[in-house]
Amino acid sequence: MHGFKALIFDVDGTVADTERDGHRPAFNAAFAAAGLDWHWPPELYGGLLTVAGGKERIQYFMQRAGIELEPGVDAETFVAGLHRDKTAHYLALLRQGVIPLRPGVLRLWREARAAGVRLAIATTTTPENVVALLENAGEPGLSGWFEVIAAGDVVPNKKPAPDIFTYALERLDLKPEDCVAVEDSDNGARAALDAGIRALVVTVNDYTVDQDFGAAALVVDQLGEPDSPPRVLAGDLGGRSLVDLAALDRLHRQLHGAG
Repeated sequence: MHGFKALIFDVDGTVADTERDGHRPAFNAAFAAAGLDWHWPPELYGGLLTVAGGKERIQYFMQRAGIELEPGVDAETFVAGLHRDKTAHYLALLRQGVIPLRPGVLRLWREARAAGVRLAIATTTTPENVVALLENAGEPGLSGWFEVIAAGDVVPNKKPAPDIFTYALERLDLKPEDCVAVEDSDNGARAALDAGIRALVVTVNDYTVDQDFGAAALVVDQLGEPDSPPRVLAGDLGGRSLVDLAALDRLHRQLHGAG
């Protein structure tokens, strides 16, 4: 019996490199289709990722660049429409199967499912994006493995606010100490920790590797596969070669005094 009952995963950048390979190209495609001369190269987009949420990211970019809309154009409606079109472009990319899961993600999910550990998602991306990613990841019925998919605008405040994790915990009917969270960014780490989830694993990507993850118990460059073990950046895998259920159980028991 494991000391924890559920794994709660972020999606973008954690489960797959969706920011680099999906969202950024989709934003640029939406801008071009709308006749805008906006373009987000990788370096600029990395800075925009400090803002959680696609609509919020567009608004932040416009404010920072001093972009003003034509008189009579409602900014909220404009941004919502642009984001809706971006989502359509992103979903098209997902259906093409061009955005694979990161190393170790599916392996860990399979372990959890076999062991009866519950799976959930807590993300600021839309529910459609989550389901499309899972349904095109090459594992039939994968979206059905998740008991809770907490996503998008189901809570008023996005990460780094803890709301989405609190919502997921409520839907699971579990306490923070019953769960392990897996994130990729400083915003996500703050959200999980502020929701009371101390057993936090951060798996960094190119956009987040230099961020500060606060009191995260374990920081790695990936979850790892047998032929490609993770590199531990902070914390301790306890002699394990992979981030697996045994490593997470040890981590959880140490944090919660279960020996």
